[in-house]
Amino acid sequence: MGARPVEELDVHRALHRPGVLLDIGAHDGLLTLPFARLPDSRVHAFEPLPAAMARLRTNLAQEFGAIPPHVTLHAEALGAAPGEAVLTWPVLDGVPQEQWASIAKDYAEHASVGTDSRRVRVVTLDSLDLRDVTAIKLDAEGAEQEVLEGARATLTHSRPLLSVEIEERHRPGSTRKVPKLLAELGFSGWFWHAGWQPLAAFDAATMQVASADPAVFGGSDPYIFSFFFFPEELAEPWLERLRTVA
Repeated sequence: MGARPVEELDVHRALHRPGVLLDIGAHDGLLTLPFARLPDSRVHAFEPLPAAMARLRTNLAQEFGAIPPHVTLHAEALGAAPGEAVLTWPVLDGVPQEQWASIAKDYAEHASVGTDSRRVRVVTLDSLDLRDVTAIKLDAEGAEQEVLEGARATLTHSRPLLSVEIEERHRPGSTRKVPKLLAELGFSGWFWHAGWQPLAAFDAATMQVASADPAVFGGSDPYIFSFFFFPEELAEPWLERLRTVA
């Protein structure tokens, strides 16, 4: 992939294996749609925010003529245990900031924004008993730890590629705790910054500085928040493939 920045979708395309692909935090379908175009893919997209799910359905129908049979949509949130949770998103100057919707925080400490919320159903990934999961994209605005806790069996038997957005501004300590959980399950962590770097080279104090306030924009340069986790038994061949793909 040369010296240009590597995008999340680049990695999923380069390391694609036929099977079940999960888009957790699908929103409008930025990855759901290209996942659905990959050969021999069966896609499960999870999006608990109703407005985003409606747009996801529309985007899929526009792209494929209808919701394709190999794409399954889930309106539930994923977590560590089944039940319910409050999904909250900030509202800035009357505009819902849907990309910040989270079951992990309520934004009450930020006087700069209002909030809206709704109760959503929560299920565990393991309860769905999905087999042959080859890739997972996870963006849960601070709830990544719980999602993965509820996916231990799936991760153990399927050994998928994972791309996970992890941000200290959403949950302090998450850039340590999420990789630790995955390391216990036999996954090594990597990120792209002028080449592939092991997670041990990541320094949150310099590489991920940003405000937790949705009304405050800007961050450090670089701002590293996309992390990739490979089964340890596949890490070296996968890294070799990523280094040689133009």
